[in-house]
Order: sequence, then structure tokens, then C-alpha cells
Amino acid sequence: MAIATDDPVRRAGLEAIVTGAGHELAASTAEADVVLADTMAIDLDGPAVVTLGVGDVGQSGILPRDACAAQIDAALRAAAAGLSVYGSDPPQRGFRPFPSEDAPLLTPREIEVLAAIGEGLSNKEVARRLGISQHTVKFHCESLFRKLDAKSRADAVHKGLRQRLIEL
Repeated sequence: MAIATDDPVRRAGLEAIVTGAGHELAASTAEADVVLADTMAIDLDGPAVVTLGVGDVGQSGILPRDACAAQIDAALRAAAAGLSVYGSDPPQRGFRPFPSEDAPLLTPREIEVLAAIGEGLSNKEVARRLGISQHTVKFHCESLFRKLDAKSRADAVHKGLRQRLIEL
């Protein structure tokens, strides 16, 4: 097991977690069977890689950067056994699953407007980006507020992110 990070303080914390869980640390990533990478890209041709905070579909595991010690330990053991581990939904290529019954059904244009609002654009800027009128943007915002039961633009974006309707 090896740790790949540029931050010495973060390395010390991860080493404490890893050794506390009973893993032995290798001298280099080349000698390790699993590498725990902290927000950095690692060559996928080598040992299994579990990343914290970032990742790609080809890695053995991806966990949130704030994963707890038990999650890190379980992910390292699973990766060493040849399994793939994802702290939340794995990154997907292509189609996404159909929204659950709890999630509101938004039109593709409403999703575009919500994502643009999430980037901090004004109605005028959203209209310019999408090639529609400001009146149409306002109409879509009102529809979003109603469907998401939101009280403000920030509330709509928050609910859209939480329900995985948009990503920023």
C-alpha cells in the first residue's frame, strides 16, 4: 500500500489512517499493490488506485475527499481484492438512470437554465448563452421554482445539485 499526495500534512493524516487499519506502507508506488491517491492523477497501468476527491471510470476506486477511515480501509481492501469501489454513484458515460419518482421531471431546457444559474449567470447572460429571450428564461425559472419547490435561485440550484439534476 502506498500514498500519493503532494501535501505533507495530508500524507501524515492518511498514513495514520492506513497504518491504524493494519495496512503496511510500501516505499514507493511501484512496490505497492494498491495506491491511495489524494486529489491527483496516477498512472493506471500500475497497481490498483483508489483516489480521494477526483477520479476516472478506469480506477479501482473513487471516494469523496472527506471519506472516513472506515471507508478508506474498506476501499483499499476491496481494491486489493480486485474489486471496484465508489463512494457515491460511479462516474457514468452515456445515459443516466431515469430520475426517481421523488425527483421532479425537468425539461432539457429547464436543466440547461438551472445549470447556467448554478454558474452564477444572470437572466440576461443565460438568455444570451442559450439563444433565447430573457422573458423565456424568466418563464423557465418560474417553472423551476415551482417544480423544485424553491424559494430563490440559490435554493433551486441547491435542490438541483442535491437531487443530481445538474452538476457544477
